[in-house]
Parts: sequence; C-alpha cells; structure tokens
Amino acid sequence: MARGGIWLRSLLPRALGVLALGGVLVGCLGMPDEVQPVRGFDAGRYLGRWYEIARLDHSFERDLINVTAEYSRRDDGALRVVNRGFDTGEDEWDAIEGVARFVGSEDEGYLKVSFFGPFYGSYVVFEIDADNYSYAFVSGFNHDYLWLLAREPSVPDALRERFLRAAEERGFAIDEIIWVEQSTGG
Repeated sequence: MARGGIWLRSLLPRALGVLALGGVLVGCLGMPDEVQPVRGFDAGRYLGRWYEIARLDHSFERDLINVTAEYSRRDDGALRVVNRGFDTGEDEWDAIEGVARFVGSEDEGYLKVSFFGPFYGSYVVFEIDADNYSYAFVSGFNHDYLWLLAREPSVPDALRERFLRAAEERGFAIDEIIWVEQSTGG
C-alpha cells in the first residue's frame, strides 16, 4: 500500500502537468469569438506565394521585412508552409518551414500550423477575395495574432482601410499593426 501511495504522489504532478499542457495546446487552436473562418475555402487556390502586407508584431517576426509565405501540397494532403523574410537586425534572409492541417473540413478556412514539432497554433482565414484569392485576412487563436496577406507586394488603400475596419470590428488593436516593407530583392 505504501508503494502505491508513493507512486500515486509522484504520478499526480506529472499527470496534472500533461493535462495543463494539453489545455494550453487546445487553447492555441481556438479563435477569438468575433472571428469566424470563411466557408467555401479552396486550398488549391490558396497555394502559392503570399506577401505579408500587415501584421501584429511578435518576437518571431521582429525586424523582418519582405516577408512572404509559400504554400504547397504535401504528399500526405497537408500543406507545406515556408515563411521567409529579411532580418534587418542580422542583415540576412531567414526562413522556416512548417506544416498546416485543416482542423475540420477542407472547405473551411480554419487550419492549425506548426513550425515546432507537435505544437500547433490556429490559422483562421476570416476574409478572402473569393473571386481571385488576391488577399486574405488571417487571425491566430487570440487577438494577438493578425495578418493581411496579398498576392502582390502592395495593396490599394481601400483594401488597407477594409482590413483596419474588419480588424477593429473583431477587437484587434489596430494601433499596433505594422505595415510590412516589401521592396525588391531576394
């Protein structure tokens, strides 16, 4: 009986830690209440190069300009994601490869993306140019993650204004949005 009690006392903290980690990981796959993924999403049309026009800043993108994301199909049906940008602090190009998988149906713009092993974060396309797939508004699991992506390195002012309105209506801090420099090179 004593051995069982010791085993239980040593196992309980580990089990609680695993449950807590699981809760954190599940929490990273949610989305803000005000954000809803687009329906009728077409992954085939989403493939290819996207330019990052605007974002909320994070340490993993700090000092990056000329940021692009390249999407392609993997053999297992998931999407390959290659994010690339020029690090002005280090004066060099930086790139990272990840994988994106649909959380539910492939016709819903709700994916989970991982660049670090088993850890996934939400990637929610909440608005897209349904005719041409020329721009996309993307959110993460909370109001700290937001991007405007486009097929061209610049967008019209009207689209910038539309993005700001959509972001503000959904509770994002639009005064913290960074407009990403997209210049020639690389």
